[in-house]
Amino acid sequence: MANPFEGRFLGVLGGMGPMASAVFVQRLTALTPVETDQQHVPVILWSDPRVPDRPAARAGSGADPLSWMQNGARHLVDAGARAIVIPCNTAHLWYDQIAAGAAPVPVLHIVSAAVADLRRQGVQTGRIGVLGTATTLGLGLYQRELERHGYTALVPDGDDIARYCTEPIRLVKINRLADALAPAAAGVASLRRRGADAVVLGCTELPLALPLSARDALGVVVSDSIDALALAALDWYRGV
Repeated sequence: MANPFEGRFLGVLGGMGPMASAVFVQRLTALTPVETDQQHVPVILWSDPRVPDRPAARAGSGADPLSWMQNGARHLVDAGARAIVIPCNTAHLWYDQIAAGAAPVPVLHIVSAAVADLRRQGVQTGRIGVLGTATTLGLGLYQRELERHGYTALVPDGDDIARYCTEPIRLVKINRLADALAPAAAGVASLRRRGADAVVLGCTELPLALPLSARDALGVVVSDSIDALALAALDWYRGV
């Protein structure tokens, strides 16, 4: 007889930051078309905010977070997760090592999810602006994948990264979401002026800085990496 407590649990490797992973679960729930509670995706959230800072680690000024992330992935698999998502863009710089440690459980990639979301929104070609941490932008996490799919990537330069990315991300991490709106919106506007056909919020703090209610006024297609990852998780759960 089948065990009713087993099934396709989604594992969420979170805590990087904790607000972003909590909002991921909220958005996954909100984006799921259901008629009953029982039709939602079963989720196991591992939210460990003690994971060392990812940009600091890449800069050589902080501890390596890999063992912490691998530990979380192992706990999720042991708890019954059959796929894992990581609602942190910069953590994907360690994607290969995390995915290898979680084998044979698939780890969905947030950048691939964002590209799929652009297609879903009708943006098949063109110039794609990307906002994210200085580390994510500097190491080309999004640029490589966008260009592989035929897009042209636009990213902020120098001082603009600090103004339009680092600052709103910092404000979200200290729970000052309302204060994060203006610089994040200004970042989108800056990329739009440079000819962006769409803008990817390539840090999971940025969708919190730019809530859904504020996006229509931006005048450009926005791909939210939290929502994109949630939609990819839904596709996995449904076997799409």
